[in-house]
Amino acid sequence: MLGIPYVYTLSKILKARLEYLRDQFQIRENDFLTFDAMRHAAQCVGRVLRGKTDYGIMIFADKRYARADKRGKLPKWIQEHLKDSTCNLSTEEAIQLSKRFLRQMAQPFTREDQLGISLLTLEQLQSEEMKKKVEEKSQQL
Repeated sequence: MLGIPYVYTLSKILKARLEYLRDQFQIRENDFLTFDAMRHAAQCVGRVLRGKTDYGIMIFADKRYARADKRGKLPKWIQEHLKDSTCNLSTEEAIQLSKRFLRQMAQPFTREDQLGISLLTLEQLQSEEMKKKVEEKSQQL
């Protein structure tokens, strides 16, 4: 991802939307524009991964992604991988890290190796909502 995908701010429609958000919800223009840009960035890089066995490299090639105000507006699944040690790398460092990752991912694995691995966090699994869903599914069987 090169740069941050901010929308065209001179659009009359966008200006009206920003005015409405400011007047009705006290949302500042900059906050909305940053949130919207981070949503677009997440959608873009999210296309790399479509299934549990997919893997890919997502590069945020802009120093602004290392800033807390930008990073905090990205989805949690992206934030978890944006560690300080992997931000603001030189091109050579990024290439070395990418090579190491691709070598590791190229190793064969079986479906059995993946059994029992959850994409949900412990908190999500223990939530009342999840318990209710599990109970509903078990009653359907």
